[in-house]
Amino acid sequence: MGRRPTTTPPSPPAHQPHHPQHPCPRAWAWAELLRLPALFTVPGDALAGAAALTAHPNHRTLLAVASSLCLYEAGMALNDWADRTEDAVERPHRPLPSGRIRPAAAFTAACAFTATGLALAARAGRPALTVAVPLAATVWSYDLALKRTPAGPFAMAAARGLDLLLGAAATAGHIRPALPSAALLGTHTLAVTTVSRHETRDGTPLAPLAALVTTGTLTWLLTRRPPLRGLPSHRHSRLPTSLTTALSATYAATTTRPYVHATLNPSPPLTQRAVGAGIRATIPLQAALAARSGATTALLLAALAPVARRLARRVSVT
Repeated sequence: MGRRPTTTPPSPPAHQPHHPQHPCPRAWAWAELLRLPALFTVPGDALAGAAALTAHPNHRTLLAVASSLCLYEAGMALNDWADRTEDAVERPHRPLPSGRIRPAAAFTAACAFTATGLALAARAGRPALTVAVPLAATVWSYDLALKRTPAGPFAMAAARGLDLLLGAAATAGHIRPALPSAALLGTHTLAVTTVSRHETRDGTPLAPLAALVTTGTLTWLLTRRPPLRGLPSHRHSRLPTSLTTALSATYAATTTRPYVHATLNPSPPLTQRAVGAGIRATIPLQAALAARSGATTALLLAALAPVARRLARRVSVT
């Protein structure tokens, strides 16, 4: 940036998204704060959890989805509130440091989303609330205390796993059959979160390389046809094995190239692209988990992926 004023604003650095003028700047700022494209990765948690127990979600499953959406957005708002000082230096374009949203408003939104999420879980039943409470506690602990500690990625992985178990608990009142799916989803989240710790500064190739290996391992595990546990086989909607294979391949394809690029050059721009790809890959992963359990909701989840990808071109998910 030059020292003299200019009529043309300087272009943002390559690792910072540049957004065009929007007719509703305040709404656009909230869309950035809440990372709306990433919201499409949330419904699949509860639906994959429900799929581990039954092929057909019920009204309590929908309550779990709504609760998950609220708790996720609570984490997004709280994340930027907690990072507002750091973002003023490293991401001055973000809604809080740029002054487009007041910190108090972001914190209030986090509280409101949390309260609403817990209320919706309570409506889904005591088992759902039993899972939602530690989920909310994990979200707040991560944003306020654990994010920059070695426990940070594990806390984020636990939150995703609990989110999946929330769907199982709400749908059927127990979670044991959903534990393997929660472990796979949590492992993916652990890998992505570890890579994200180097988004704003040059890192090492170890994190994206580990994420690449993790993706390959999870893809292999997904294509293994597991027994349908927890319910008699006639209560499951049997889907072709090829659908699980195709969704698993989509999951791997979404992340492989960005992870390879970040491994070869762990610069902030390429690392952010790898993180964004990892977040978007959550959707085909959830769809594959539902498909291998025989649930037709896998098709619905697969349809969310292109929508999320299109929106991510306009609003950053990282």
